[in-house]
Amino acid sequence: MIKAIILMGGEGNRFGSTIPKQFVRLSGKEIYRHTLDVFLNSSLFDEIILVVHPDFLETVQSDVTIVSGGRTRQESVYQGLLACGSETEYVVIHDAVRPFISQEILKKNIKAAMAHKAVDTCIPSADTIVHSQDGDQIENIPNRSHYLRGQTPQSFAYDLILKAHETTESKNASDDCQLVLDLSHPVKIVEGSSDNIKITHELDLFLAEQLLRIKRHQPKKTFPTLTDKTFAVTGGHGGIGHATCKLLEEMGARAIPISRSTADLTDADQVKKIFTQLGTLDGLINCIGFLKVNPLSDLTLEEIDQTIQTNFNSLVYSCKWAKLREGGHIINIASSSYSRGRKGYPIYSAAKAAVVNFTQGLAEERPELFINVVIPQRTNTKMRQINFPNDGPSTCLDPTSVAETIVSLIGDSSVTGTIIEVKKQVIAKLALEQKLL
Repeated sequence: MIKAIILMGGEGNRFGSTIPKQFVRLSGKEIYRHTLDVFLNSSLFDEIILVVHPDFLETVQSDVTIVSGGRTRQESVYQGLLACGSETEYVVIHDAVRPFISQEILKKNIKAAMAHKAVDTCIPSADTIVHSQDGDQIENIPNRSHYLRGQTPQSFAYDLILKAHETTESKNASDDCQLVLDLSHPVKIVEGSSDNIKITHELDLFLAEQLLRIKRHQPKKTFPTLTDKTFAVTGGHGGIGHATCKLLEEMGARAIPISRSTADLTDADQVKKIFTQLGTLDGLINCIGFLKVNPLSDLTLEEIDQTIQTNFNSLVYSCKWAKLREGGHIINIASSSYSRGRKGYPIYSAAKAAVVNFTQGLAEERPELFINVVIPQRTNTKMRQINFPNDGPSTCLDPTSVAETIVSLIGDSSVTGTIIEVKKQVIAKLALEQKLL
């Protein structure tokens, strides 16, 4: 039997948070849950054991085995090993705060452990290695090609790692491979990944957010059954909003378009009244937007206010007053300009960046809902045609492609607080695959 031990017993003193870093949310979900999901989705393990800090046992809710950790990492690993049971043949030990572990690395670890009984995951060092006895003066600069950076997982034959823990004289070993080496047993190296970062400091959390954005969630290729479901779509008469309403109705849902032609969504009282009248919804999709390309010096105060209020305030008001069923969806539409301010429309870019941050924060506040943000590249809408008349349709996304991503996301109950980027080449590939199914 193959079992996994995920260590989450640390206090996270270096992270600077009031809670241990493994419980800090990353894109709407605790860091340890990102890690656990990779292990659960792998189907490689007969049992997964979470070793949790004693003060936070009640915080963890999962169907996997949960045991209390010790005062040190070494003690926590040992408690996890004891929980495995004598029927265990191989064990994979991993840090809960390494959420970007891949299926490939897990498979390589297990295969190597079966062949060599002890495995460490390592990557080359891109930095020069400096040796100093006192931390003040350099004693030696060794050849960095002979030195690697150790990661987790570390994987072992169960009887070997259990013996290493029970016979060691060490009381606070930070590395299980060292205990095995102390038995004079060799340790095989498998290649890790530079993405497999350990979240230790606040900067690491920022890097993790960027990694999640780069590894953007890929929408499923199939559409959900939406018969008798009701969705409100702000900006429902515009390009993306109209395409979304049309597709929702094709899927059997009731789509309620709300736009500037039917209500002033920048007026908080009007928005509250609208959603009070609509009653309980299965989802809210915020497609409303306003863009006026002009340098700040040439914008009127009215245009500045309209840009901020339409792109941000109206969305916030809608999220505040929309009454959604438990398990319902909020999907906010931002813009690829959110990542960097753009000349000619910095206010619009800033508002879209605010939408992304707002979505991630709201996902943490409302765990009973699925709240995500879709980032389409430039899309062939009337708003874009007015502001960028030289953009040909062939260089832009079709609004229907964005709508397909939105509707497919409604059928996915595995992501929240996530940025979903829609790019032209990706959509074309998905559309082709859909036709071939």
